[in-house]
Amino acid sequence: MTARLLSYPLILVLTGLSCLAMLIPALHALVIEDHSVAQAFFYSSVLGLVLVLTVAMAMSGRKRPDNSDIENLASLFLAYTILPLFLALPFYEGLETTSFLNAYVEMVSSLTTTGATLFDRPERLVDSLHLWRGIVGWLGGLLIWVSASAVLASMYLGGFEITVSSEPGQSDLRTARFERASSARRLAQVTKELAPIYLGLTGALWVMLLISGDAPMTAAVHAMSTMSTSGISSVGGVDQATSGFAGEAVIFLFMLFALSRLTFSTDTMNTTRASLLKDPEFRIGMALVIGVPLLLFSRHWLAAFEVDEVESFSDAINALWGGMFTVLSFLSTTGFESASWTTARDWSGLGTPGLVLLGLAILGGGVATTAGGVKLLRVYALYLNGQREMERLIHPSSVGRVSSFSRRIRKRGAFIAWIFFMLFALSLAIVTMVMAALGQDLESALVLTIAALATAGPLTQAAADTPIALIEMSTAAKLVFSAAMVVGRMETLAIIALFNPGLWRD
Repeated sequence: MTARLLSYPLILVLTGLSCLAMLIPALHALVIEDHSVAQAFFYSSVLGLVLVLTVAMAMSGRKRPDNSDIENLASLFLAYTILPLFLALPFYEGLETTSFLNAYVEMVSSLTTTGATLFDRPERLVDSLHLWRGIVGWLGGLLIWVSASAVLASMYLGGFEITVSSEPGQSDLRTARFERASSARRLAQVTKELAPIYLGLTGALWVMLLISGDAPMTAAVHAMSTMSTSGISSVGGVDQATSGFAGEAVIFLFMLFALSRLTFSTDTMNTTRASLLKDPEFRIGMALVIGVPLLLFSRHWLAAFEVDEVESFSDAINALWGGMFTVLSFLSTTGFESASWTTARDWSGLGTPGLVLLGLAILGGGVATTAGGVKLLRVYALYLNGQREMERLIHPSSVGRVSSFSRRIRKRGAFIAWIFFMLFALSLAIVTMVMAALGQDLESALVLTIAALATAGPLTQAAADTPIALIEMSTAAKLVFSAAMVVGRMETLAIIALFNPGLWRD
């Protein structure tokens, strides 16, 4: 049944799932007696389902070949660009006090798990609309989980190109002679394996946040946004939630899933599952989570020493915890700020280290996770290459490691990682210049660009000296920001592969 359903174009299946998802906020709005919002979601759902079923019946009468990987990649691109037009319809009709463009940008931000919101005052949106933002972000996280393993991995994109010997978007010569499972079968298998894990983890986090003291709606939105690393909140952030330290500790544990794919996926070239503690992505991530807060902590400690506040040991512990939570949050591109993050700034008398948050968001999380950024595996490949070059400077006749995996990731993996870094830097420069030309100052343009390309939307509120009001941007700037979010979510290599005519030949 699932395989037959996925034999239809992926964009059609995603539209159908979006229609069904609209029934959840419709039911919620009906329960709280907000009938205008309930009608907006219910009517949009019914009209969408009628359209999807009509197209599906029209396509079922003729035999069509299985969707190829490049067709699924095109559907993924359409999902991030065209589908938000439909997702924004009930949001626009339910809110009634904003333009459709603002609703579209909000849905692109949610679906790409960027989490940048145009509505900086949470009270402007009713709970049903907050719930819809959380659901769209949660579905966007599930989409990237499934597509990374079923689509991008088979095309050696999205970070998987680091560990294979073939060109990104091409087949490995050693495995090309073997017949692979069909695209629909792979999608069905991956969805069957990952969706229950994703749903179960979200449910477990929701229950834990409820026990910690959060309201049901707040706990639900924070649980969905944590698993999807979207950073969406119905109360303005985790620091505004009632769960306090207990809620932050629970969210901290679940954000660790964004550092490594080994909890739910295996490498494209390895059949054995390595230990999580030996996974380079997880080790680099934990080194940053521990090391960066210690550096910030020492900086805070020296500042506090100068103002004779060293005796405040509890504030020092709060500052250290706030640094660890916030560093992991922005490294995973979630973007939640700890309540103790403000305590750290007040304790030290220093401003927000926005440049540190920008750098963490650029690094990003693990391959095949919901995190954005350039991915830790690419950083590891460049680290190995740099380490080997330093060894050759000291011992020119030395021989590198004999492992084929190490040789591949040191040489070809590092080369492709460097190409991706250059493409990322080029995209960063182009989007920054365009945003500056559209009226943004240099600091705001840089923060907006990194927030979009790294899918870390809360940077717009945390990294700049003054929070950036997205709703006040011009129409052209909002469209450029939306396009940058799509590029950041799909990555530049995948978009280049999408427009490669060689991959479209039969």
